[in-house]
Amino acid sequence: MQPKADINPSKLARSLLRRGRQGALATLMAGSGDPYCSLVNLASHPDGSPILLISRLALHTKNIMGDARVSLMLDERAAGDPLEGARIMLAGTAEQAGDGDEPALRRRYLNAHPSAEAFVEFKDFSFFRIRPQGAHLVAGFGRIVDLTPGQFLTDLTEAGPLLEAEAGAVEHMNADHREAMNLYATRLLGAEPADWRCTGCDPDGIDMQAGNSTLRLDFPRRIATPAALRQTLKQLAEQACAAASN
Repeated sequence: MQPKADINPSKLARSLLRRGRQGALATLMAGSGDPYCSLVNLASHPDGSPILLISRLALHTKNIMGDARVSLMLDERAAGDPLEGARIMLAGTAEQAGDGDEPALRRRYLNAHPSAEAFVEFKDFSFFRIRPQGAHLVAGFGRIVDLTPGQFLTDLTEAGPLLEAEAGAVEHMNADHREAMNLYATRLLGAEPADWRCTGCDPDGIDMQAGNSTLRLDFPRRIATPAALRQTLKQLAEQACAAASN
């Protein structure tokens, strides 16, 4: 079934991945292969793929170590009938982070889940990244479509300079530009005023969070350098200020 013309499946899938903080993780039981489902916290890699921090003592982690194939469902937690809201089911493999990848995964996960600082150093916890092989998007009745990774993951080609500068950019935004973050949220995205902070940025946009609420602000164009990021954020701030004065 194809989605109706009033939604952009790729954009909606990316938004669900970026805004999701919890999901239902399905794994295969070691030995029997029976399905097993559990609730997990998650964050997103710069390309949008999910990041998990899970304990090797947990059954789902033991299952992953025996068979890396997983499925993950995220939904937008909309008010009213949950079946009227959008949700996405990812199929892929869970890959434990190597020494070179862990610092970036750790930083982005803790930005999304500051309370995880209490146990992130525990020896039995490790970071995993789900490498999607496909997705099934349901955006309400009659709005169903299958997507390939290229349709919902962010292209990181030639974006190395931006990714290297991301940690400093996020810190700078949160330390010096909280007013701009609030304007982005309220004037550009229609959210309520709150203590909005930046949790990550990538070539396609920035992620914001206030308590349990999350937002995704897409850039008007793809960027790949710190200079382009500064210019784009400045333009968005000017646009938000103009909206606030009208």
